[in-house]
Amino acid sequence: MTELAGLVHRTEQVNGIDLHWVEAGKGPLVLLVHGFPESWYSWRYQLPVLADAGYRAVAIDVRGYGGSGRPHAIEEYRMLRHVADNLALVDVLGEQDAVVVGHDWGAPIAWASAHLRPDVFWAVAGLSVPFTPSGATRPTDAFAAMGGDEEFYISYFQEPGRAETEIEADVRSWLRGIYVTLSGEGVRAAKAANLGPSMLIAPGGRMRNRFVEPEDQPAWLTEDDLDFYVGEFERSGFTGPLNRYRNVDRDWEDLSVLRGRPIEVPALFIGGELDGPTRWGGRAIERFPRTLPRLTRAEILPGCGHWVQQERPDEVNALLLEFLDTVGA
Repeated sequence: MTELAGLVHRTEQVNGIDLHWVEAGKGPLVLLVHGFPESWYSWRYQLPVLADAGYRAVAIDVRGYGGSGRPHAIEEYRMLRHVADNLALVDVLGEQDAVVVGHDWGAPIAWASAHLRPDVFWAVAGLSVPFTPSGATRPTDAFAAMGGDEEFYISYFQEPGRAETEIEADVRSWLRGIYVTLSGEGVRAAKAANLGPSMLIAPGGRMRNRFVEPEDQPAWLTEDDLDFYVGEFERSGFTGPLNRYRNVDRDWEDLSVLRGRPIEVPALFIGGELDGPTRWGGRAIERFPRTLPRLTRAEILPGCGHWVQQERPDEVNALLLEFLDTVGA
């Protein structure tokens, strides 16, 4: 595990569940929300930098992950629950407001937090997943269409227990596989080997069948880093994290009141040139002038894959600090 000094771990009742978070520094609150399959630890390169720059940086374990509570019911992982967790945490921390930053699934959680409560989340940064307003098509129908003759990974995740069976049979190799496959190094290796799309599953197949195995592990993911993630997921399991995917239609219904309404707070987007969600979100990025009218910057990092704040920490840190300075945090 990467050595991290000066971090404070806390676990308290927040919005009816135990919520674990790690914080560093004093000053304006910056709330960091991770994605799948990650943890607070995915912000290990941002926490000390934000603290040194004069911010109170708080990275949570999203409900279902790590040291946070794991409610049983699928609907307990709907977007409204995640936004409510963020709101309640701001209060528990004794703060009035926060800048919210999210990566992967954390990005939609951050976007929704700012969309629903701009009075509290007065600035927002999304990494990897651009803000995409919901449309007329039910999400599970849209994802089924994306798969075509195969199965898009979000469709694969819908049936409770199915993906868990694959992943939990060998947590370490599955995590290594998805981290490497979706990184910039993995995308380049897959292209060179002429493998099929990594996020599509052939009929009767498994997701891991298209994971790449380059000779060298990426420099940004050490064995100690992998050890940490494996330990977290062997303890918590994957049902809670996967239940986030099983709420996409419920979220579409819950948040229908926001359709057509832009996010009116200052915003930043950072994506990777080789990152699937960033590439799939090209049309959403083109609509940013309408959907994010106060966007300060949309930066696509050349050669970067999905794990942007881990693959390119220096660039992401510089962009976050520039954004925070620009908005006057």
